[in-house]
Amino acid sequence: MNEHIGFHLSGTVTEPATQSDPETIYKVAISFDRCKITSVTCGCGNRDIFYCAHVVALSLYRIRKPDQVKLRLPISETLFQMNRDQLQKFVQYLITAHHTEVLPTAQKLADEILSSNSEINQVHGAPDPTAGASINDENCWHLDEEQVREQVKLFLSQGGYYSSGKQLNSMFAKVREMLRMRDSNGARMLTLITEQFMADPRLALWRQQGTGMTDKCRQLWDELGALWVCIVLNPHCKPDEKACWLRQLRKWHDMDVCPLEDGNYSNDLPNITNALPQNNGHDSLVRPRRTVFTRAIEGCDLHWQDSHLQRIISSDFYMSPSFQRDGESLLFNAQGQPLWLEHVPTACARVDALRSHGYPKEALRLAVAIINTLRLQQQRQLEIYKQQKKELIQRNSTTITNLEGWVGHPLDPIGCLFTTLTEACLSDEDNAMEVIDSSESRRPVYQHICVQNGSVESGESYLSLALEVALMGMGQQRLMPEGLYAQDKVCRNEEQIIGRLQELELDAILVQTLRKQCILLLEGGPFSGLGEVIHRESVPMHTFAKYLFTALLPHDSDLAYKLSLRAMRLPVLESSAPSVDVSHPHHIVSVVPSRYPRWFTLGHLESQQCELASTMLTAAKGDMLRLRTVLEAIQRNIHSSSLIFKLAQDAFKIATPADTSSDTTLLNVALELGLQVMRMTLSTLNWRRREMVRWLVTCATEVGVRALVSILQSWYTLFTPTEATSIVAAAATSHSTVLRLSLDYSQREELASCARTLALQCAMKDPQNCALSALTLCEKDHTAFETAYQIAVDAASGGMTYSQLFTIARYMEHRGYPLRAFKLCSLAMSHLNLAYNQDTHPAINDVLWACSLSHSLGKNELAALVPLVVKSVHCATVLSDILRRCTLTAPGLAGIPGRRNSGKLMSTDKPPLRQLLDAAVGAYINTTHSRLTHISPRHYGEFIEFLSKARETFLLGQDGLLQFAQFIDNLKQIYKGKKKLMMLVRERFG
Repeated sequence: MNEHIGFHLSGTVTEPATQSDPETIYKVAISFDRCKITSVTCGCGNRDIFYCAHVVALSLYRIRKPDQVKLRLPISETLFQMNRDQLQKFVQYLITAHHTEVLPTAQKLADEILSSNSEINQVHGAPDPTAGASINDENCWHLDEEQVREQVKLFLSQGGYYSSGKQLNSMFAKVREMLRMRDSNGARMLTLITEQFMADPRLALWRQQGTGMTDKCRQLWDELGALWVCIVLNPHCKPDEKACWLRQLRKWHDMDVCPLEDGNYSNDLPNITNALPQNNGHDSLVRPRRTVFTRAIEGCDLHWQDSHLQRIISSDFYMSPSFQRDGESLLFNAQGQPLWLEHVPTACARVDALRSHGYPKEALRLAVAIINTLRLQQQRQLEIYKQQKKELIQRNSTTITNLEGWVGHPLDPIGCLFTTLTEACLSDEDNAMEVIDSSESRRPVYQHICVQNGSVESGESYLSLALEVALMGMGQQRLMPEGLYAQDKVCRNEEQIIGRLQELELDAILVQTLRKQCILLLEGGPFSGLGEVIHRESVPMHTFAKYLFTALLPHDSDLAYKLSLRAMRLPVLESSAPSVDVSHPHHIVSVVPSRYPRWFTLGHLESQQCELASTMLTAAKGDMLRLRTVLEAIQRNIHSSSLIFKLAQDAFKIATPADTSSDTTLLNVALELGLQVMRMTLSTLNWRRREMVRWLVTCATEVGVRALVSILQSWYTLFTPTEATSIVAAAATSHSTVLRLSLDYSQREELASCARTLALQCAMKDPQNCALSALTLCEKDHTAFETAYQIAVDAASGGMTYSQLFTIARYMEHRGYPLRAFKLCSLAMSHLNLAYNQDTHPAINDVLWACSLSHSLGKNELAALVPLVVKSVHCATVLSDILRRCTLTAPGLAGIPGRRNSGKLMSTDKPPLRQLLDAAVGAYINTTHSRLTHISPRHYGEFIEFLSKARETFLLGQDGLLQFAQFIDNLKQIYKGKKKLMMLVRERFG
């Protein structure tokens, strides 16, 4: 049953049964006043900042089916019509129906009414919950303040979660919706949200640690600040409301933990990004403390009483009379259209406030006036620039006229104008969609709506104005702001605006606007970031230019390339900073003019520069002239080798599609970029260098045999000797390259000849690392091979290590040059020194192999090597191993032609083995004494085994048994203090 008594609606709402819950009935009561719900109660107990489904259901039922709800007068009117008996009956029945609940209250009220001096009797009349409020009373929608606080607190406590940021953004959206509906709760709700934001315990922590808050958190604070600007600029707010907001804002602003506008907590940077010059010129270098609320506090000083402003926003046809259009005017342009000369972000904040407070037409009119003002400024700056152009270009530097950039600005002026203008162009279907679901990510459909103003012949549309102002703002030359957050915000805002621009379907009208604005930006002086001369620290235009290039290319390719090539520069990376023009204090852009500025987003900016270059390269495929121009721009402007390498790889990929033949024009560009990377990284350390070299060879192979010949011939400007021999020449002469390029005999020979020349040059330059590769590359040419071998031998006495020499020696033996291998072994042995305890040294295998080689060649070679071994090797086990191997077979088994082999085993009592035996025995004796100096009981067993090996070596000599017995006796005498050890020695050796 639903009843509507006066200004009170009550009823029951049935929630149908589900699989898990039975059917439930809820009692709902709603009070309202002048078309607003002022309070709600519902039996469901659900608390939220939005009304529960049951309250909504009852409200909709009353709206859609008014005849189904009994409409009655307020209860006081009904009571007025009753006589005394009826009133008594009414009260008694009411008490009987609810006696347990109301009886105590009824008795209390009866007592008070019967008492002549009670408070209740001092007031005329009685309250009526079903009657409406007085016409003078405030009336506002019901808002559960406690619930708002709880929800914001909860979302802030989940700071790291994506969903909580989303929820807070939806609360901000709710505030904007309230403002648009002119619901006074908008400011109340934002106050509650702000109080919770200011109470966030993380603020104190961040300030204490000097760390910045997360990006997501910063964006929420930015939106909070922007909303307050919107609220204080409400064109119809009362002075006392504004005064109340100003007190609140100042209170928050003065708190230590209040976040600063630029995202930093440190306050030691000079003030160089203020919107307007300080009155005292450049003396004031200390930046005033600007918090996220500063703009809103400043906004409280703005008013809407200006008569010119009032006329702009109240009429589409406000024009200057035609007889006043000659000469300069601050109020109108030459066409008689009104201008609004105010600091641009502030003027745009007015537009945002009008739009947000539900005045879309007024917002649109002011937006048009601002754009006409910007056009006029652009035109005048262009005229001034044309007079100074020659001097500026000669000086090759410029001052910045815009100390405050519009893109990345806290008030987002360009985004605001763009949104205001495009909203007026949404199709009816899209307008409906926006109301239904603002989170839907479908591309909006815009239509051209003619600008409503006095000059009908202009035929301009709000859509073309939106495009024009976005291009104007994005193309504005502006200083890179200080600090990581502000710089990051510039990049993010650029991407947001470009995202919006990409939603526009470029028809003939918009293409015309695009071309016109691009030409103006190219011709522009200091106001344009695409002008001929820009300041060293102005924000780069790469991201913007990439959008312009893609948009313009199908319609005017010459303009597209001209503009993008101009935008390729990145002057902050050029070495010198120009001196500052101190005659204009507000042009001072840096306290220390020659400093290297702290551009925290430089990596991102360089990658955007690379993206722009890649986009141009892709588009220029097949056009040699265009490719050459783009290539020159890359070589002139990009300073990072890894980015140029990325461009080279991109060009290579595009030039070699899997399904069709390669594009030679782009392949040559890829190769040229690759060669530049080689030159840039030749003398610097780069962890990707090996990958780069391999890629270059692949690219040169794809280009053809001439490219390979060229890199082989000019190797010293591109590669280290090691790279040239082990990677480049090896790949150029490989079997796979022959197959890939289908080389004929003469081409194969040419490549091989170039590779051999390279190999010998590298071996001369760096024999240690290149001799072996050189020998390998020269195998098929006798003269070249001999030269490479001689280089290796000559270098052996110099800087070559025994390891390098052994490796080459093994290679020579493998190739069938055992005597040459022996010569290199001998040289290697003279570089080696193996101490008594180095029985696991990596060179041991080489030494054993060298001795084995000399033994196989014959007695003379072995005799030549043994003195070198004895001199270099002091490790007893290695010497005894060599000795044993030499006694197993007869020398000279390699069968060198022209030599006779006796076939007899060699005696250890005669040279050269006698010398080796003495050295081995001596090494065992020395090592034994060394080990016994610091021996611990846990090594006794190991030591006894060592003595057993020594005994075997002693026994290889004729008098070995006697010699070993003397050695043991000697030990017992010297080390008799080590009783346990000597007992073990006696047990084993007697």
